[in-house]
Amino acid sequence: MSTQESLLQVRDLRKRFNISGDFLDQLQFKGGKIVRHQEHVHAINGVNFDVSKGEALCVVGESGCGKSTVARTVMGLLKPSAGSISYKGERIDHLSDTALLPYRKKMQMIFQNPYASLNPRMTITQTLEEPVRFHNPSMSGAEVRERVKEVMYSVGIDPGWGVRYPHEFSGGQRQRISIARALTVEPEFIVADEPISALDVSIQAQVLNLMMQTQEERDLTYLFITHDLSVVEHFGTRVAVMYLGTVCELAATKTLFAEPKHPYTQALLSAIPRLEDNRPNHIKLQGEVPTPVNLPTGCVFHGRCPYANDRCRQEIPALIAQSDGSQVACHGIEEGRL
Repeated sequence: MSTQESLLQVRDLRKRFNISGDFLDQLQFKGGKIVRHQEHVHAINGVNFDVSKGEALCVVGESGCGKSTVARTVMGLLKPSAGSISYKGERIDHLSDTALLPYRKKMQMIFQNPYASLNPRMTITQTLEEPVRFHNPSMSGAEVRERVKEVMYSVGIDPGWGVRYPHEFSGGQRQRISIARALTVEPEFIVADEPISALDVSIQAQVLNLMMQTQEERDLTYLFITHDLSVVEHFGTRVAVMYLGTVCELAATKTLFAEPKHPYTQALLSAIPRLEDNRPNHIKLQGEVPTPVNLPTGCVFHGRCPYANDRCRQEIPALIAQSDGSQVACHGIEEGRL
């Protein structure tokens, strides 16, 4: 945990989705009796982290590890099954939609797909003015237009484009519009869920640089969800590495890339293409990622970890602080055998 003021606190967050269907679908005939059988996808399993003011905390991991579910649960788009989410020390995960309104202004989200996140029936001006009017009912029409114009300039959109519709723009331009929409209400905290993965590589750098520039200008804090490790190295202050719904390592970006500790993090980082001669060999993991429907016992990574022992198969490891400030959930590191 950094010494700066903590903006967001996530404690033992869990989210599961019922995939059993309706009541009749759940009934099964077993051993001469009718029994009710329910199945769940365990998307997040006891996640803990803090986001400090002014930082960009990147959450990385492969597809299906629960990154986007964390983002949506933090934003209140999904209700957690257990655990708590606090903003500036005030718990927000159990609030009603009305009680959440003041937080909606402070916390904004940028979605992955700029083609789906903009309303095709609204012009760009309407899209950008709507949240300003909603959150600031006392503002006059001229003030709303002035704020939208200022935000459009700041993200590199010509205010003259405001009369057009989303389908008239490229993916990169639409994502700029999405960023502008998040910024119009002057938030403090932005959750960005893979905001550049749907864009061309040439455009990705522009959008990333824009997000870094707005972070400096507006003193923003980011929770940045991505699976692209080169983006993390460029953008992140700290990194949380997720595997199957749990955080296995949390460290400052430089520390993580220089000295990854968890066996899964080491395997992830070894897969980044590098030009240096002295780079570590690519670590090939055995087996497949288990299904989040039937979670493995103990450490969720034990089935693919070359260092797993009986304790790893039975006991869930906790995130333990290391001497360099990072936190790792690994029995092998705790016992000093790695």
